Amino acid sequence: MGQKDADILVGRIERLITPTVEAMGYRLVRALIQGSGDGEVLQVMAERQDGEAMTVDDCVAISRNVSTVLDVEDPIRRSYNLEVSSPGLDRPLVRLGDFERFAGFEIKIETHELLNGRRHFRGCLLGLAGDKVRIVLDDGEWQVPFPGIRSAKLVMKDELLAVPGKQ
Repeated sequence: MGQKDADILVGRIERLITPTVEAMGYRLVRALIQGSGDGEVLQVMAERQDGEAMTVDDCVAISRNVSTVLDVEDPIRRSYNLEVSSPGLDRPLVRLGDFERFAGFEIKIETHELLNGRRHFRGCLLGLAGDKVRIVLDDGEWQVPFPGIRSAKLVMKDELLAVPGKQ
């Protein structure tokens, strides 16, 4: 399966499972298909809407309910393993709102294409300017277009550990 087909499938899966996840009191962070063949894994990452830390019981409950939805809808027509997890401390930033929510923390960004000669950025997240992510690096402020971001995640530091509900 090509990347475009995988992205379409993941989008469909997210649309199918989001209502169930939200009705349970969680927020879907992302879904991701990794591996291939018998080792294929559907990773579902979620967090509690109340900001409390995720527990193993939370992941089990989500897994049970998401499995039911996926069994009925059958969007993946091959064998796979479902893995439910919390985003953790070095959580991915996948939605535009994540870049406002985690302003003030250190992040890493990788872009799809070069932006003024660079693809990797690590610095303090300032938030958003429209659909551009504002980040301060050693050489000043940069604005990275959100659609051009391949991946972004928080950098685990003591400041992040000290803030309840941010993990």
